[in-house]
Order: sequence, then structure tokens, then C-alpha cells
Amino acid sequence: MIETPCVIIDERKMDQNIRKMARIAQKNGVRLRPHVKTHKIPAIARKQLAEGAAGITVAKVSEAEVMANHGIHDIFIAYPLVVESKIERAIALSKNIDLIVGVDSIEGAKKCSELAKKHQHTLSVRLEVDTGLKRTGVKYEQAVALAKEINQLDNLQLRGIYTFRGAIFQGKPTLDLEKAGLEEGKLMVSLANAMRQAGIGIQDVSVGSTPTAEYAARVEGITEIRPGTYVFYDKMQVNLGACSLDECAATVLVSVVSKPSENLLIIDGGSKTFATDIQPHTDPTRLNGFGHITNLPEAVLDRMTEEHGMITLRGGGDIRIGDTLEVIPNHICSTVNLHNHVYIKSAQGLTRVTVAGRGKLD
Repeated sequence: MIETPCVIIDERKMDQNIRKMARIAQKNGVRLRPHVKTHKIPAIARKQLAEGAAGITVAKVSEAEVMANHGIHDIFIAYPLVVESKIERAIALSKNIDLIVGVDSIEGAKKCSELAKKHQHTLSVRLEVDTGLKRTGVKYEQAVALAKEINQLDNLQLRGIYTFRGAIFQGKPTLDLEKAGLEEGKLMVSLANAMRQAGIGIQDVSVGSTPTAEYAARVEGITEIRPGTYVFYDKMQVNLGACSLDECAATVLVSVVSKPSENLLIIDGGSKTFATDIQPHTDPTRLNGFGHITNLPEAVLDRMTEEHGMITLRGGGDIRIGDTLEVIPNHICSTVNLHNHVYIKSAQGLTRVTVAGRGKLD
């Protein structure tokens, strides 16, 4: 008997998702470097590598350390490193594995150069470029100038450029994933060519979130895609059109703990169980509630406090206190990070697996 709330992973669906993205990369002649922030589990990363992934992507040095300690030796930290202690740890790690780190400023690059020189080591870096998400990344029009500066720094090897853009087309959120992916790819290839013309030996042109990877990979000159959510998918990806509900491999199992009225259920999963970073009713996904309840599809998980989820019943449903419900969350990556372990469901039953990279924020 497992306790709720908990995350259940359907191994068959997960394996199908892993193979699907591997085939997309292979068909287009690009490397697949999945972002493991979605699952944070070394055994699943090894599955992705076994199906053809060239390496993995992480967001934090601590995530890279966890994965390296479990035998994974080709890792890209897709996050700008600027703090001395983190750069020191990255340098130590890069002496034992093939490690690339992100930079997006001359300040961060100089700090990486200074510390690499101190340790008599050459650190591989990629320059992050903002192609429209307005998050980290040098502004697109300033990228060539910054790349020139980085290219002159000691003990750094500028391997390439990368971006995270998501479902954006012409600067706005979109459901047209093909147009978004093709635009993303073309922007980055054009930039890489401009850098090469400026004498910078760019090798890697890395793009592609889960919804856009399939299309960005088609652009000639793209060398790598870095989707993450595809391993499980979630309700956000369903609404974006990247997958179907049937392809979603991860659900949160919850119990009904109270039924104050005929149209209100209370479950034992709130904001400490489900991610709340993807809000309902926002463009372009227009999500209805905080997840899709698979065995009660007309109901809506529309409110949460820390330990409680409030479900509005629409269209009835013979649900009693003590019953369990399965919910496909809006955002599975942040949801998994709230759980110390997950259960992988296979033909042999349920296996409890530790989320080894959970809470690795440094």
C-alpha cells in the first residue's frame, strides 16, 4: 500500500516518449541532450542515454554532481555561472568528466577565466542568447560582440551558443509550434554564422524545448536539441499541442479527505504536492485548473493551499471520502522536485525510486 500524495510514473509510456524524441533527433541528424531537471533521476537519464542521447543537460552544479556520481560523464550546465564557489566546483567536476557550462555576460566569463587559469585548467563554455523569452541570455543583437570578448579570454574554450525560447513566435506566445521552432532554429543558425564570419569557431548550436524541438531540429545548422518535459509530458504540453493526454506518463495520486458539499472535494495534495508556477487561464495554454483529473475529467482542481486541494465537481460523479484520484499536473518538472521519491509502475508492479536530484538548488 502506498501513501498519498505521491507521483506515479508509467514506465511503458515513459519509454515510448524517450524513444520518440530519440527518433526525432536521429532523423534530423542532431544530437539529443535531454534536460534532466524534469525527472532528476540518474536511472532515467541512463535510459535516455541508452536510447541515443549524446549527453544530458542540467540547471545546477549540484545536479551535475549527482549525475556524475552516478556514472554520467557528458553534462551541460545550461545556466550562467557567476558565483566563485560554483565555478570552483564546476572546474573540479570538469577535470573528471566532459562538462560544458553556460555564460551570458562578460563578468561571468571573466570570473570563469580567472578561476580556470588559477587551476591551470581549460573550461568549456557556451554563450546563452536571449531569442525572445526575456530571461537569461545576452541580447541577440549584442551576442557577436560578447562572443568576441569571451573568445579572447584565457583558459576558456567557447564551444558554442544556446538558447531556451519555448513556444514563442515573433515575440509572442503561440500554439503554432512549427513556426516557433523553425524561427528559433533560423535565428540561432544565423547568429552562429555571423560569429564564424567574425572569426569565432562556433561548433555547437543548441536549441529546443519540448514543444519546439521537433521543428527546430529541422533547420540546417542546428547541432543539438535539449527538450526535458517530453520524458513524462504534462497538461501544459497537452494544451500546447506537443502531446496527447494518453502520452502523459506521470500522474499524482491523491486521496479525497473531505466532501463538504456535493460539488466540492478536498484532496490531500496542495501547493506542497503540485507545482503552481504554471497558472490557469493564461496564454497561450489557457489551462483550466492546476491539472487534469484522469478518472474525473469533468472536475476541476481550481484552488490550493499548502496541504489541501479544492476540486469543483461538474457533472456529478460518485466520489466518496477515501477514494483516490489521479491528476496529470500542469507542470511535471516543478512537481517532481516537490517529492523525495516517485513510484515507477511496470508490469511487475510499483517500484519506489529516490529523486536523487531533488532540491539541488546550488
